[in-house]
Amino acid sequence: MQNTSYLHKFLTSLFFIAAFASCHHKIKEAKDSIYSRHLQKHIDLTIINTPVPKEKNSFNLLLLNDGQDIAQLRIKEIIDSLYKKKLLQPLLVVAVTPFDRMQEYGVAGYADYNNNGTAAEKYAAFVDDELIPFIKKRSGVRKFNSITIAGCSLGGLSAFDVAWDHADKIDKVGVFSGSFWYRDKDASDSTYSDDKDRLIINKIRSSRKRPHLKYWFYAGGKEETADRDKDGIIDVVDDTKDLIDLIKKKNVCPPGDINYTEVKDGTHDYNSWSHVLPQFLIWAGGN
Repeated sequence: MQNTSYLHKFLTSLFFIAAFASCHHKIKEAKDSIYSRHLQKHIDLTIINTPVPKEKNSFNLLLLNDGQDIAQLRIKEIIDSLYKKKLLQPLLVVAVTPFDRMQEYGVAGYADYNNNGTAAEKYAAFVDDELIPFIKKRSGVRKFNSITIAGCSLGGLSAFDVAWDHADKIDKVGVFSGSFWYRDKDASDSTYSDDKDRLIINKIRSSRKRPHLKYWFYAGGKEETADRDKDGIIDVVDDTKDLIDLIKKKNVCPPGDINYTEVKDGTHDYNSWSHVLPQFLIWAGGN
């Protein structure tokens, strides 16, 4: 059974505090957990919300991977700043802490060459079948203005994969330095091929789905030194651009629905990701 103790009280109470003028300017944060039948575990959640709007359906929902690192991302501070400047619409953030990050994050249906990602399909089912309906029920929001899922690094790969497979419920996806290198063969293997062995590239290339999504990607120019194809461009940039090119070729969305940000001095850490977070949040749910 689901543990609704505090999340139930917190999300339900969101829509009663609107009557108190003193609470209108405050950004709220709380902790809770939900039991997942798919994962057979309790999953910890961090909930952050802007003040409650008169029309509950004007709330945007942001699902965020790697909730254990939410403080490093400084998302509460950034939301507070943007909301005070009237740059954000009402926003509810639910950050999910993985129980087993290396197994739950990946490409659904495909393990990597180290046999990681074996629970990615179950994690996607948890988000689609349990988490989103649970949030809607407890918050009283029948239909969110938009639903976005996002993540950093391996969490970004997971966010993209979940969004692609469940675009019937998810509208937008944000990826910070996505692990699109994720592969079924070690790059040092003499038979390794970028075209054949990157799991998400192969999945999207062979997919017959035409998901109606909007995409936001970020990559930093100093995230790493690895350059598999020796073209002078680091892999995180190459892999991200390769995926974007593939999405464009599949013509699943207008070109304007794909946003790519590259920061020349950006590194693979929360300091760099938090610097571009305001841009992402405004894209996902700005005024």
